[in-house]
Amino acid sequence: MASNSANLWVLLGLGLAGILLMTKKFKKSIIRQDFGAFIEKLLLVPPPQPPPPKAPHPLTALTFAVSDLFEIEGYVSGFGHPEWAKTHQAASQTSLVVSTLVDGGATCVGKTVIDELAYSIHGENKHYGTPINPVVPTRVTGGSCSGAAVAVAANLVDFSLGVDTVGGVRVPAGYCGVIGFRPSYGAISKTGVLPVSASLDTVGWFAKDPNILRRVGHVLLQPAFGGHRSPRQIIMADDCFQLLKIPVDRVAQVVFNSTEKHFGRQVLKHEILDVYLNSKVPSLKEFHNKKTNGEVKTSSIRLLAHVMQLLHRYEFRSNHEEWINTEKPILEPDFSAQMNEIMKISEAEIELCKSIREEMRLAISSLLKDDGILVVPTMAYLPPKLDGKEILSEEYQSSSFSLLSIASLSGCCQVTVPLGYYDKCPVSVSLIARHGNDRFLLDTLQTMYASLQEQAETHVKSKSRNTDSEENSAEMAKEKGNQAFKEKQWKKAISYYNEAIKLNDKNATYYSNRAAAYLELGSFHQAEADCSEAINLDKKNVKAYLRRGTAREMLGYYKDAIEVTCSLALANQVMSTENDR
Repeated sequence: MASNSANLWVLLGLGLAGILLMTKKFKKSIIRQDFGAFIEKLLLVPPPQPPPPKAPHPLTALTFAVSDLFEIEGYVSGFGHPEWAKTHQAASQTSLVVSTLVDGGATCVGKTVIDELAYSIHGENKHYGTPINPVVPTRVTGGSCSGAAVAVAANLVDFSLGVDTVGGVRVPAGYCGVIGFRPSYGAISKTGVLPVSASLDTVGWFAKDPNILRRVGHVLLQPAFGGHRSPRQIIMADDCFQLLKIPVDRVAQVVFNSTEKHFGRQVLKHEILDVYLNSKVPSLKEFHNKKTNGEVKTSSIRLLAHVMQLLHRYEFRSNHEEWINTEKPILEPDFSAQMNEIMKISEAEIELCKSIREEMRLAISSLLKDDGILVVPTMAYLPPKLDGKEILSEEYQSSSFSLLSIASLSGCCQVTVPLGYYDKCPVSVSLIARHGNDRFLLDTLQTMYASLQEQAETHVKSKSRNTDSEENSAEMAKEKGNQAFKEKQWKKAISYYNEAIKLNDKNATYYSNRAAAYLELGSFHQAEADCSEAINLDKKNVKAYLRRGTAREMLGYYKDAIEVTCSLALANQVMSTENDR
């Protein structure tokens, strides 16, 4: 009898274990089905269609999701942290932007995961799980609105809403291979949206189809004045493209070809943003002097990254300090350190950052006017690997925030456009228009989108076939650059050297020559980077050593300049030894 009882308990135990195992597998299958994008499913249905002859609702039959910082009546906004959800009541009304979309005919189906307190651009959340990147599962999605990007990339919804503060829409759009739109600051109401950083927050959205992106924009944005317009200048920010960690031509050449097809080559312009902003944003010099005592030179776009991060941290703390001190939630160590560090920043320094922000808006508006588009990489890096160290590196942070700061600080509108893949990872480019030109930017994207995709595909296919002819063309471009240099047309020389490098990025001379032009313009960071690349390609390139030494000396890197001199001596010795042979 005792033996039968024991056997019964064993069978019950095995049965229970089997049920638990099946439950775990079932839960995992659910997570895989939505890629971990959703934190909560819900249903907000649009009103009935108006009777004929009135037109149907503009967003009829479209579904969308919202990031977990948009208030929806009867639901608690979790803000990416369970302690926030526990300490806040359900919303008494739905945020204005969500109501507008539902009234426009779209159906809201759920809330999506965001980074903890919508603060980071990594796309990770230890509380609710990190969403899986549908296009490259071993890589991060980017944040803060990771779930919203994943929901679109996985075809779970037609579009989704997020908040872009320092890249919350643009970064995950780029890393998940979808379109992401950051509107002009203040263009869309933030009523019923949890604040992150008041002067940087904008309500943005994701879509795969530029038509849908534009339809959503027509519902949310004010009508444009003057109707449809074509850009009269498309400006390539050459120094921003030098931050790319993949071949520059993989992105830039695609934009060149698409622009030439639609608007003609004459609209293409080149700008070194570092030089332009140094002259147009005078408060940057004061900010630089306060940071370094004027001893070390830093490029203006890297300074802008610091300014944006300071404002972001200061305003976030101002918004949520009371809750953090009262509830004492468990927060990421890096986040806590930044919140403590910002307490040491003086009010005078914050006011200086605000002055830079205002000057930036004027500077970019002056550059682009009513008919200009600025072209920059969305991110310098391909999506980093999950749990990798790259995402925490100083260079990753600096280059990322440098590119993201342009639109965040100027308040301009920016759209992230996917351009296929490189090394099996999504690649994108960003188009920026002046503040208030949102519809103009959406119209431009609508015009260019199909050809951008075609040109991206064509570029990949033709790259391997055109090596010889490209090398010849590169030499011709270099000679044109040399002639422009002799005529002291430094910017023109750089544009020709850019062209040469796009055609052949393995020739050290092109980088060294471009460095010489950058030195003449006072762009010492770019010159130093080009010389380093030239030396990597050709250890015997004496001119590159000399120019790098000059650049480092002008930047205040005296120790490094001495090391360059030693390297130059070694290079000369190697050359001498080989000549003796």
